[in-house]
Amino acid sequence: MKKLLYLFASIFVFSLVFTSCETEEGSFNEAFLIGKWKSGTLYYKYQATGTGSTWDTADDVTEEEGLPFTWTLSGAELEHIYILELGATVPKVYTVTKLTLTSLEYEDDFGQTFSFSKVL
Repeated sequence: MKKLLYLFASIFVFSLVFTSCETEEGSFNEAFLIGKWKSGTLYYKYQATGTGSTWDTADDVTEEEGLPFTWTLSGAELEHIYILELGATVPKVYTVTKLTLTSLEYEDDFGQTFSFSKVL
């Protein structure tokens, strides 16, 4: 019986040690997101204020005419809340898979991946 008690105690201590030593995965530096990103003719601009805009030059839309949105980055979750005309909002959530000073990659809930390069 004592051996069984020592076994459970050692397993408990072992699990505490390795749980506390884990590093936080899936956390990205929000400052890297600030700037203008491009993927083909599609652009996104993220501002430090938590606002941004998106436009597609293939649709003959300029940066000034872009669709505004607010954004938050929490861990690996990037949320855009698009602000439509008449005040309606549309939320969209992505999972960031890569964020560096020059590249951004994320995917949506349907498995579609998006890849961008920093312009500014």
